[in-house]
Amino acid sequence: MNNPTICAIATAPGGAIGIIRISGSEALTIADRIFRPVGSNAPLADRKPYTLAFGNIVNAENEVVDEVLVSIFHAPHSYTGENSVEISCHGSAYILQQVMFQLTQNGCIPAGPGEFTQRAFLNGKMDLSQAEAVADLISATNKATHDMALSQLKGHFSNELSDLRAHLLKLTSLLELELDFSDHEELEFADRSELYTLACDIHQRLASLARSFKVGNALKNGIPVAIVGKTNVGKSTLLNHLLHEEKAIVSDVHGTTRDFIEDTTIINGIQFRFVDTAGIRTTDDVVENIGIERTYQKLQEAKIVLWLIDQQPTEAEIEDIKERVADKKLIIVRNKIDKSTAHSTFNIQHSTFTTVDISAKYGTNIPVLEQLIVEAADIPQLSESDIVITSARHYSALLLADESLQRVIDSMNLGLSGDLLAEDLRIVIDHLAEITGEERITPQETLQNIFTHFCIGK
Repeated sequence: MNNPTICAIATAPGGAIGIIRISGSEALTIADRIFRPVGSNAPLADRKPYTLAFGNIVNAENEVVDEVLVSIFHAPHSYTGENSVEISCHGSAYILQQVMFQLTQNGCIPAGPGEFTQRAFLNGKMDLSQAEAVADLISATNKATHDMALSQLKGHFSNELSDLRAHLLKLTSLLELELDFSDHEELEFADRSELYTLACDIHQRLASLARSFKVGNALKNGIPVAIVGKTNVGKSTLLNHLLHEEKAIVSDVHGTTRDFIEDTTIINGIQFRFVDTAGIRTTDDVVENIGIERTYQKLQEAKIVLWLIDQQPTEAEIEDIKERVADKKLIIVRNKIDKSTAHSTFNIQHSTFTTVDISAKYGTNIPVLEQLIVEAADIPQLSESDIVITSARHYSALLLADESLQRVIDSMNLGLSGDLLAEDLRIVIDHLAEITGEERITPQETLQNIFTHFCIGK
């Protein structure tokens, strides 16, 4: 591709060292125009790849802008697959801008957002799912999200899809071969029992990948935890302890929290998204009632609910909360143990919900509560090789692929013709191709697969 040579500052502002990245066919030539090496005067293009050169960046008047180290990468062995240079200079905003100015004056153009990774994708250095993993890796906030992004970037998900695609392509090719010999109805290249077994196996693998999205999405965006209870029961105080900062206003006045307050924190390497909700009570205040309605909405969105109480709830309150959290993990948090021990005998009848006694005011037993929250999250131990779907786009494509594959299985159960099976198999392959950014399956690819794997009359 005849792309212009691009450049961009690759490091966040404020650091001691700044890096400017250049990529394109003219990257080495343009860098040479502003770089004066110390020692050898060999042009960068003549130097060995993966080496460093020390020297100065100079302006048009041959004045030194900064002492730098230049890293050299020759195509196609670079991040983008193009000739690339990385200039490591001091992190001063002025210096970085001056280096960028000199580059643009000598033929570079500023890169757009994500353009380096886009070029890596277009040049075949990574597929689309791996390119998306770059952004996830940069934004990772904990070990779990880091490991998931790194696994995807290393191609574990891509390799799984590639394996599935190869099996599907083989099946499609066999069915297409039958159609080419339709005059000989007795010929059946695709053994139907083998085809059925393989289709069911792939169906299970697709379904397993799709199921992992529930865990992946929760880890990536934070597991939602709603803190609910009556007014003045200590919800805002508890939120501040869990977040380790004074996020919510704490007051003895009823109805202080009139809307939800939301923020995230990391517990045991897992990100949780805590929501402090408006206190539940009967009131004529229109604004407070809106907040209470939003409390019920957030309660529905939560995976874990902390029901904060400081006195024995009524049977009606117990039944109400049980109905609202039927599909969620509920932890009953009995607060204010610093004031009285009487509530330690609170009995939630007909319930097996987890309970814990705390003092939100003094932080008593907060670590115990945090451990219960982690256990309620029920997140499996993940290794770097585990494939966990975190993208809604990938999840949607997997569901569509699995739906088409289910039609294949149903069609075989009904004994339908091979042309219908082949069409649905092609649709499955196309949906998987959407994830990695591959081209849709072509007749030429099907023919190539036939001649590669099967011998017909030699």
